[in-house]
Amino acid sequence: MGPKQSLEVEESNNIDYSGRAQWVRAAVLGANDGLVSVASLMMGVGAIKEDVSAMLLAGFAGLVAGACSMAIGEFVSVYTQYDIEKAQIKRKREADNNNNNKGLSVDDEEAEREKLPNPFQAALASALAFSVGALVPLIAAVFIRNRKIRLGIVAAVASLALLAFGVVGAVLGKTPVGMSCFRVLIGGWMAMAITFYLTKLIGSSGL
Repeated sequence: MGPKQSLEVEESNNIDYSGRAQWVRAAVLGANDGLVSVASLMMGVGAIKEDVSAMLLAGFAGLVAGACSMAIGEFVSVYTQYDIEKAQIKRKREADNNNNNKGLSVDDEEAEREKLPNPFQAALASALAFSVGALVPLIAAVFIRNRKIRLGIVAAVASLALLAFGVVGAVLGKTPVGMSCFRVLIGGWMAMAITFYLTKLIGSSGL
């Protein structure tokens, strides 16, 4: 192994997977939420409605509402974190000044501020991740006219996408692939099944 290869191996071993896990978690969870929420909503509507347009309209409404909800929630959460960390930098500077310590230089403090989370970027990323996941069942159902086939296709495509999300999250976060896929797949199946059967039950009761 040459010097260049040794350097590449060393850099690979020094990757901070705990830091990477934050954005991996946000992206995978956002896409997974979009997929499971919209697929379950479409399965519920499809349990009592023959018309494909009703199923697609419900899925689209779920995509828009979910993306907006995710963006607002992430913005508020990250902005709170931003305020806390910004206040911490200010307290540290004041404490250093009171103790006549050198404290952070102007450049160091600017670097610390640049590390602060961006609420707008977080909100946009969360909304986009949710939308990507939500588009999967919508695209799968758009050209299928038969209700039973359409429901089967949505469930099958959602299952494959869940497995893909599980693999991506496990590989990027360096966690066991099998367990990651198992968790997201079982969770997605449970959400779709519960929504389907409860909606069918309520619909058949005439409520």
